[in-house]
Amino acid sequence: MFVGIYNYTVIITYLSLVSAGVGMFFASRGDFKAALFCLLLSGLCDMIDGPVSRTKKRTETEKKFGIQIDSLCDLVSFGIQPAVLVYFIASYYSGVDKVYQIVALIIGITFALCAVIRLAFFNVTEEERQEKEGGKKRTGYQGLPVTNSALIIPGLYNARYFTDGKVFAIVMTAGLAIVAFLYVFNFKMFKLNGKKLIPVGIFGVAVLVACFFTP
Repeated sequence: MFVGIYNYTVIITYLSLVSAGVGMFFASRGDFKAALFCLLLSGLCDMIDGPVSRTKKRTETEKKFGIQIDSLCDLVSFGIQPAVLVYFIASYYSGVDKVYQIVALIIGITFALCAVIRLAFFNVTEEERQEKEGGKKRTGYQGLPVTNSALIIPGLYNARYFTDGKVFAIVMTAGLAIVAFLYVFNFKMFKLNGKKLIPVGIFGVAVLVACFFTP
C-alpha cells in the first residue's frame, strides 16, 4: 500500500528524525533544555538502532534501505538540528544582536554542509570497505562521526555556568564551528563498542544531569 519499509528495524531510526523535528520546534520557542533533550534522544536512538536492526534477518533491499534512511535521518538529527539549536541559543544570549545572528547563521549553514560531506564520504568509503573486507566490523573512522554532536553540543551548553550573554553565545558558535571542522578533517578516530561505551554512557548521564537537573 505504501512505498518504504516500516518494520521495527527502522522505526527507531524514524524516531530519531521525529525527535529532531520536535527539538528544532522547542529551540525556536526558546525552550533550550527540551531541545537539548531531543538532541540527546536522537543520539540514543542512533546508538541502539544498529543492534536492534541486526536482531532480524533482513533482505538485501531492507539492508540497503536501512543504510540510506540512517544517513538521511542522521543529516537532520546531527547536521541540521544542532545548527538550528545553536543559532537560537546564540541569538537569545547575544541579546538578538544582528551581527551575532548572521555569524551564527553562517556557521550553522557551514556545519550542515560539513555534515552532508561527512555522511556522503562515509557512505562511499564504507561501501568500498565492505567490498574489500566483507562482513568485517569497522574498527575506526576518518573524521568525527556526526552522531558525536549529540553529546558535544549539550556538553557545550553547560558553559553557561561559567559564562553568560555574548561570551556564552561565542562559546556555542565557536564550538559548533570546531565540530564542523572535525567532521571533514582527515584524522583517525577509533570506534567505541562493547564495554568501551560505558564511559560514553556515564558522560551522557553527567551531561543530562548538568543540563536538566540544575538551575
